[in-house]
Amino acid sequence: MELQRSLLGLLLGFLVLSLTPLSSARFVVEKNSLRVTSPDKIKGTYDSAIGNFGIPQYGGSMAGTVLYPKENQKGCKEFSEFGISFKSTPGALPTFVLVDRGDCFFALKVWNAQKAGASAVLVADNIEERLITMDSPEEDGSTSKYIENITIPSALIEKSFGQTLKKSISSGDMVNVNLDWREAVPHPDDRVEYELWTNSNDECGVKCDMLMEFVKDFRGAAQILEIGGYTQFTPHYITWYCPQAFTLSKQCKSQCINHGRYCAPDPEQDFSTGYEGKDVVLENLRQLCVFKVVNKTNKPWVWWDYVTDFQIRCPMKEKKYNKECADSVIKSLGLDIKKVEQCMGDPTADSENSVLKEEQDAQVGKGSRGDVTILPTLVVNNRQYRGKLEKGAVLKAICSGFEETTEPAVCLSSDVETNECLDNNGGCWQNKAANLTACKDTFRGRVCECPLVDGVQFKGDGYTTCEASGPGRCKVNNGGCWHEARDGHAFSACTDNGEVQCQCPPGLKGDGVKSCEDVDECKEKKACQCPECSCKNTWGSYDCSCSGNLLYIKDHDTCISKAASGGKSAWAAVWVILIGLAMAGGGAYLVYKYRLRSYMDSEIRAIMAQYMPLDSQAEVPNHVNDERA
Repeated sequence: MELQRSLLGLLLGFLVLSLTPLSSARFVVEKNSLRVTSPDKIKGTYDSAIGNFGIPQYGGSMAGTVLYPKENQKGCKEFSEFGISFKSTPGALPTFVLVDRGDCFFALKVWNAQKAGASAVLVADNIEERLITMDSPEEDGSTSKYIENITIPSALIEKSFGQTLKKSISSGDMVNVNLDWREAVPHPDDRVEYELWTNSNDECGVKCDMLMEFVKDFRGAAQILEIGGYTQFTPHYITWYCPQAFTLSKQCKSQCINHGRYCAPDPEQDFSTGYEGKDVVLENLRQLCVFKVVNKTNKPWVWWDYVTDFQIRCPMKEKKYNKECADSVIKSLGLDIKKVEQCMGDPTADSENSVLKEEQDAQVGKGSRGDVTILPTLVVNNRQYRGKLEKGAVLKAICSGFEETTEPAVCLSSDVETNECLDNNGGCWQNKAANLTACKDTFRGRVCECPLVDGVQFKGDGYTTCEASGPGRCKVNNGGCWHEARDGHAFSACTDNGEVQCQCPPGLKGDGVKSCEDVDECKEKKACQCPECSCKNTWGSYDCSCSGNLLYIKDHDTCISKAASGGKSAWAAVWVILIGLAMAGGGAYLVYKYRLRSYMDSEIRAIMAQYMPLDSQAEVPNHVNDERA
């Protein structure tokens, strides 16, 4: 029995080492920026490694004051035992607690600081080395009580930087720092690509329970993002291979398919009972093929339905983790079982499986993404996510991967981010009367951009000015220009000629934006200047009349006699009539002459035809000579 356990331990060690070739193994530490803002002597930007628990503020930043406790400096005990509290007083910056590495789990240090009121934790390394990722311990009954309840962010800093902070704090300086996660996830465009390295095994303890719960909770948000075309999601499954020297052993045969090429650990870690590792590999393969089948039908989000339904309907605890139960789930979703089985291939064949081989190749890190060695692992825009696998935290990480102003509505919900435009309009330009604003809420904060309203683009700096421009600008809030209605007439200073300017209409004067006032043409002697003229000013215009029997001619600003005006009109009418009669007579003469000439021509031709043949007639035969003969 002891020999069997030794062999099992050795085998598992080989399996772990066989995850990827050692020559190419590369684990990338995901970092965030830590910037010291005071005191000046240590001001600068430093690297820190994001802890793989708690909730990092992806896409955001957090400012605070660093405190280094005089007791319990490693944070392995509850700070309340020493009468220490890190709760911030009203109006003060949040407290970032600095603790030393060593003697207990990273997660326990953070948990103890969180209970004492800390807003974030910095763990100073105790040896000079490259930064590492602070991972959560293997969860058991004792650790699971606090790991899942950690909600504050944490980061590991280098030993030398930790000593610099301690020295500055001990000398009485107030050390203010800013933790920045805005660049932790690349955000190049309006689509986020992310992948989840998961497992169908539901009997691996607290971590598996957490993974199953996450998949159920996140399904809705994931499907909204995928259906809307905002994201491209890909599921992955970690598989191991069995060292060739052990492929015929009982352990490899029970944990692997395809003659030791693709393996998974025994779910119960007991080869004599329950499900075997190869059962997990087969279901992992089935879930991969379900994704490939639905992806070809342009409905990749159905994968979330299958995985969630399989967890609920086919758990290991109820002995339903099998092909029959999986097939019933596939049928209920209207999927083609034959296509799924064809994708899975033959698990007993002594050959490679193209789907699982692709998964093993994908485990090796490429570009900025390191090797996948932690299960589960979330990768967003080719960067490994660090933190608690929880819906809100993961959604923040995904939303931080969108280019600013391109985030979908789900990223701007109140449970994910705060709308900064609600507070003083974000400091942007605003027209309250027209309900227009340049403030645009984004996941990373607000931006001030002049709006586009009904096809009309406003132009300006977005902070103090935004003016409508282009055709149609007068339709939107009158182009921001002055306008007023008087005596049933509408007056506007907006000119819809493509120019961004406001000009008072004729008869009015002013800036065209706030006011346009009436010009008194009479008082300013701009009209009605003839001796006989009488001027009366009206709003936006004027009325000019003449005394006596005179008529005012506006174009010449003069008065003329109505009689003269009437005589001229009468003579003009006479001449029009005479010209009309002359034209009618001339036309009638021409018609008469043409018709008469045509008639005369036809009569003459008829007479002439009786006495001599015309060119157009045939010669008339002479019958007289015929009679004489």
